[in-house]
Amino acid sequence: MRTQALRAMPDLRPVGYIIGLLTAVLGLAMLVPMAVDFVAGDPNGWSFLSTALITVLAGVALTLSCAGGTGRGLTLRQSFLLATGTWVALPGFGMLPFILGAPGAGLTDALFEAMSGMTTTGTTVFVGLDELPAGTLLWRSILQWLGGLGIVIVALIFLPVMRVGGMQHFRSEGFDTLGKVLPRALDISAGLVQVYVGLTALCAMVYVMLGMDGFEALNHAMTTIATGGFSTSDASFAQFGAGAQYAAVVFMILAGLPFVRFVQLAGGSFAPLWRDVQVRAYVRWSGYAIGAVVLYRLWQEGGALELTLRESAFNVVSLFSGTGYGTADASSWGAFPLLVVIVGGLIGACTASTTCSLKVFRYLVLFEAIKTQLRRIHSPNRVIPVRLGGRPLGEDVINSVIALFALFLFSFGLTAVMLSLTGLEMRTAITAAWTAICNIGPVFGPEVGATGAVDGFPTPAKWIMIFAMLLGRLELISVLVLLLPRFWRG
Repeated sequence: MRTQALRAMPDLRPVGYIIGLLTAVLGLAMLVPMAVDFVAGDPNGWSFLSTALITVLAGVALTLSCAGGTGRGLTLRQSFLLATGTWVALPGFGMLPFILGAPGAGLTDALFEAMSGMTTTGTTVFVGLDELPAGTLLWRSILQWLGGLGIVIVALIFLPVMRVGGMQHFRSEGFDTLGKVLPRALDISAGLVQVYVGLTALCAMVYVMLGMDGFEALNHAMTTIATGGFSTSDASFAQFGAGAQYAAVVFMILAGLPFVRFVQLAGGSFAPLWRDVQVRAYVRWSGYAIGAVVLYRLWQEGGALELTLRESAFNVVSLFSGTGYGTADASSWGAFPLLVVIVGGLIGACTASTTCSLKVFRYLVLFEAIKTQLRRIHSPNRVIPVRLGGRPLGEDVINSVIALFALFLFSFGLTAVMLSLTGLEMRTAITAAWTAICNIGPVFGPEVGATGAVDGFPTPAKWIMIFAMLLGRLELISVLVLLLPRFWRG
């Protein structure tokens, strides 16, 4: 019996091998903020040196211990384990500089900040960002940048294999990886990395041209393209001028588009981007949301048109894309604008981008399934397939999308209830659940600090949000399936 049970267990060596490599890379990345602090004469650089050594050694040890299990593609169970294991291990090591160096956080706050970074959520427990060492600020941005790149690769390579939430629909885009995940992963990743780095560099250059210094431009370029929202100041993007804010709107929209389209665009093919129904829907819905908020604010408040347009466009796009930057308190605009940005956050941007939440593609699938069902009720003798963008949708895609919607609503409600039980006011609990599950960033409520930080939240509430951020980043199902005994029995 024991032998059979062991045989049923998935071989963890390929998973451990990859996680070990990624952990070692994360450790090497710590040398960058270390160098920044040493150049600035800040002793905080020594903490990055020590955490880099710990992380690299742990990653190398794990890689060497699991080297004997490589050589074959990942199975379905190994893909689930790899996706979740990566987003548990990397924040676990990524928090070390926050504990051993500035700001000297405790375990809960350090892990919260690292998980918020790697999942590109952007909610922070740190106050006094303007006083932190440059290396610590850069490390927060690096965590988000790596997390954004990582989730794009996972979304295009592993989630279709795991058949999570309709992602298998994207296998038809020339990225079919079923049965051969790792070999194709190298080919796909190369194109994605080039596009990701190129967009980040372009964004940084534009920011510099519009008045940011080099350090601010680099940090905000990384967190813009990652749609993460970490800033170098408690004032977030309000510290910068109108030009930088308009540029950020453009780059946040670009970061919300499917990165596979940029790879195709770099290859000289513009048609797939133009024909993508979710791209057109995302741009259209964002425009509707901005227009509705601008008209409402002009009607209720009056004021200068340009300022109202800029504030509304920036904050609506920031929350729609899940970036989480702020130039104004959207909750002070009134109930209707707040409802618009909350709904926008629940929608999210495009699938296979750095953004989070349920995403436009799945809403389009849901709407088409509802419309088709209504047509079938009206004409029961007709065979009416569900189509999206002229292509038929399989029942597996429709069923997985509906299942994800149901699980999302249940998880969102349960998270809000659990947060309220920790003592948070109901509005705070609901928006904290919203921001964690959707990986957006801001929380609205009386317990939130003046800078937007949630440092005053009870410790249980922070741990609930940590788990919710992980759930939301990895499409819920790919994490929760690991809790089923049947998964481990094979």
